[in-house]
Amino acid sequence: MVKLHEGGVYLIRGQELVSEKETGRLEQLTGKPADKSEAKKGTIAYGIMKAHNSNTDMENLKIRFDAMASHDITYVGIIQTARASGMEKFPLPYVLTCCHNSLCAVGGTINDDDHLFGLSAAKKYGGIFVPPHIAVIHQYMRENFAGCGKMILGSDSHTRYGALGTMAIGEGGGELSKQLLRQTYDVAYPGVVAIYLTGKPAPFVGPQDVALAIIRAVFKNGYVKNKVMEFVGPGVSSMTTDYRNGVDVMTTETTCLSSIWRTDEDTKAFLTKHGRGDEYKELNPAEVAYYDGCVEVDLSSVRPMIALPFHPSNAYEISELYDNLEDILHETEIAAEKIAEGRAHFTLLDKITKDHKLQVQQGVIAGCAGGNYTNVVEAAHALKGKNIGADEFYLSVYPSSQPVFTDLDRKGLLADLMDAGAIIRTAFCGPCFGAGDTPANNALSIRHTTRNFPNREGSKPGQGQMSAVCLMDARSIAATAANGGKLTSAEELDCWGDVPEYNYDDRSYKARVFNGYNKADTERELRFGPNIKDWPEQEKMTDNILLKVASKILDEVTTTDELIPSGETSSYRSNPLGLAEFTLSRRDPEYVGRAKAVRDLEDARKAGKIAEEVAAVFDVIHRIPGQENVKAQDVEIGSTIYANKPGDGSAREQAASCQRVLGALANITKEYATKRYRSNCMNWGMIPFHLKEEPGVLEVGDYIYVPGIRKALQENELENVTAYVIKDGKANEIHLFTLPMTDNERQIVLDGCLINYNKFGHANG
Repeated sequence: MVKLHEGGVYLIRGQELVSEKETGRLEQLTGKPADKSEAKKGTIAYGIMKAHNSNTDMENLKIRFDAMASHDITYVGIIQTARASGMEKFPLPYVLTCCHNSLCAVGGTINDDDHLFGLSAAKKYGGIFVPPHIAVIHQYMRENFAGCGKMILGSDSHTRYGALGTMAIGEGGGELSKQLLRQTYDVAYPGVVAIYLTGKPAPFVGPQDVALAIIRAVFKNGYVKNKVMEFVGPGVSSMTTDYRNGVDVMTTETTCLSSIWRTDEDTKAFLTKHGRGDEYKELNPAEVAYYDGCVEVDLSSVRPMIALPFHPSNAYEISELYDNLEDILHETEIAAEKIAEGRAHFTLLDKITKDHKLQVQQGVIAGCAGGNYTNVVEAAHALKGKNIGADEFYLSVYPSSQPVFTDLDRKGLLADLMDAGAIIRTAFCGPCFGAGDTPANNALSIRHTTRNFPNREGSKPGQGQMSAVCLMDARSIAATAANGGKLTSAEELDCWGDVPEYNYDDRSYKARVFNGYNKADTERELRFGPNIKDWPEQEKMTDNILLKVASKILDEVTTTDELIPSGETSSYRSNPLGLAEFTLSRRDPEYVGRAKAVRDLEDARKAGKIAEEVAAVFDVIHRIPGQENVKAQDVEIGSTIYANKPGDGSAREQAASCQRVLGALANITKEYATKRYRSNCMNWGMIPFHLKEEPGVLEVGDYIYVPGIRKALQENELENVTAYVIKDGKANEIHLFTLPMTDNERQIVLDGCLINYNKFGHANG
């Protein structure tokens, strides 16, 4: 089904793969000797990145994007950062959607206050504002902005429009603020991996099935981590563009940097239907293109999939699950026990019915992955004339935009779903991150959404609650719904493939979307609400730093949902200090108190008062050779966390900024799960350290003294940073390091944060 190549490959004329080791065969096919450096320029990705690179050096990219997009969890903070840094107006199309906090259901007025702030910002700075319930962020961008050869930056990790010929990247808010300040997105040239598709998906196989099959193969081994996934091969044209979009958006779950697909007549038809036929151009690799790896996917061999809790890579064919049902569910229960840590209880074996089926309690088809037109049509066909039953199971369907909603309605397809007992809701991302359809305690949900991380669906183990999500395609969810919630593969039904042509009608956009691009009214006042707060000021880094470990997490991976919970906390995303109260609340509830205590020590130091425990630490520091005369005013005190692999998942900058406003100065890790989380740390003035020793050298409450860190950052001497764990009256030497940081990144950390970097004039050289 999925095969990973060892080493690089050459793709010849878009059709034939040749291992880089087979130089003789390559020369035979091309008539030329192998030239890897030239063939690397033959990828689609290379051409797009070159066109957007403002640097003469292709090894160190400085990208300027064509457009940007943010939703209502992130755009307030981004605009606040940019305006504090001197922004006067938006220099590129910037779309602000209201698809995450759109329910306005908790927190009083604060969600709609954010929306009106967004509208006022679009008017003042020249942006595009999409009101609540009109469209989810990525569907709006597909319909209105993605085009062949473009690059788009978004503050949501699922910013992926590769199937439309656009290289799109999801990053933390700091990177979007840089674009608003006419700065660049700086990144080393990434590896490019071919996703070589052959065959054609079976009628009962949907885009989520294809995506989960790929994620299962590449996530755990990091095969495409921080690389570009380039979809090529004859199998691309076996899928419609709407179908490809559903596969493409899930590439985020592989931890790749971005994605791009070859384009064809169906891409052109999609863009033409949306009134943007002039945005089409044929994108194909050159006659000889070199890729740093290759994932071969035989689409005809893909079968309906299910990703069990608690990650999209924990995927099985549904038939494979049923062949080993008790064993696999037992393993998942063990994982749930580890996550709950005794605070809650989650079971699966008791959900096996007498006829050996897995009974689920909820189904959801929603968002940028599931709410696409084709997915909902197929679900409606599966449920036409049936009913989901009057027991525990229920089904919610969220079309991805008003144009999709209205066309489904005009065709009578929503009525077919509702007649079967499904609930139809408006365009909303809530089920993807725990702000809608949170299941009952100990319930299992099947969802065509993007993620099934621990407690992301909204349950709270700290309050004795635990539910979980399995990811599935809309087709198998509909088949399950038709079977009263007993897990059923779409392969068991014969109703697939009869999808009527989509009729795009953008009247709802014309009626409600405010388009102020190139029409900035800079004299207009922003509209603030009581929960919208400025970022607290941060200080420059001192010559030396003293870290105190406030949390230690030894999980294999720590998601951004665990670093800062999603769901109801999103209401506080415009209030940095208010949101910080939730930091690590699901994973380490004691963290906030510990971090605040360290922040108090730093506040006392700045006031000239050295706490007794800090004085004792300095007594030890003064016994370190070369540190005999170090003074407290030269040593900033801050908290840190140790985590094996933090930052998988969301792009939200708050996963880092919340630590920073509580006084953090660094993260210490074995590795960073994603580039975007590491970038968030640096943009908020935190050093992205790695630990050379095993994590056993650090414990919560330990102090870590890092002498000369300012000089090390200034001189880019970060490969081996000597530090000292201060404990029991002794200083034990350890060794930290960072992976390469750009000049700008090092200066941002030295200045204390991105806002300071601009305020101090360093952005201008």
